[in-house]
Amino acid sequence: MILFPAIDLKEGQCVRLKLGEMASATVYNPDPGAQARDFQEQGFEWLHVVDLDGAFAGESRNGAAVEAILKATTNPVQLGGGIRTLAHIEAWLSKGLARVILGTVAVRDPDLVKEACKAFPGKIAVGIDAKGGKVAVEGWAEASSLGVVELAKKFEGAGVSAIIYTDIDRDGVLTGINWDATIDLANAISIPVIASGGLASIADIVRMTMPDAKKLEGAISGRALYDGRIDPAEALAILKGTLKVEPALFEDPR
Repeated sequence: MILFPAIDLKEGQCVRLKLGEMASATVYNPDPGAQARDFQEQGFEWLHVVDLDGAFAGESRNGAAVEAILKATTNPVQLGGGIRTLAHIEAWLSKGLARVILGTVAVRDPDLVKEACKAFPGKIAVGIDAKGGKVAVEGWAEASSLGVVELAKKFEGAGVSAIIYTDIDRDGVLTGINWDATIDLANAISIPVIASGGLASIADIVRMTMPDAKKLEGAISGRALYDGRIDPAEALAILKGTLKVEPALFEDPR
């Protein structure tokens, strides 16, 4: 089970949004490379990066910041936000990314995702961001008519390495991950699922260790790590099984 620390990039800085609203961005670190290095030193083994400006623009806008992150850490990095062509995918992978995350293009052009999976085996993840149970696109600015499971099933057998599922209604507000919807999705498909949006406390970390969540590849944490609501050493020890915490802690995720 992997805990992915998140770096969301806006205008070259590490920020966190609330409910996906760009106007609500809070800057946590002006140096993305330093933040990536800090996460590695804390013991994390992966890094989740999102180019927020790129997600809205449909093309990379924080390239220099991403390259600084790649230079600062030896951890594998997955990147999403504005990656919408095969050439763009290839360009980023050539810079050292472990995998790219395709979101809007997965809705608009699922065949491109399948083609990318063939061209870059094990390097393609799909980001499914949902609001009210429906898939959102263009940096969460537009809603589609697609259901989450309906979209995910389009990629069964295509070679997608993971589905990153975000409940926008919970993102950045520290109310806990939507475990029911996330686990329902994981049970509906064979592709590994990563939970995202709302991870609030050690209670959510404990929830990750429960039997029905063990099918998940992991979860992404942003604001709770930056705010100090989650202690990295404690969280990682729980996930590795070296620290036992009473499951009753999950009763109050806040």
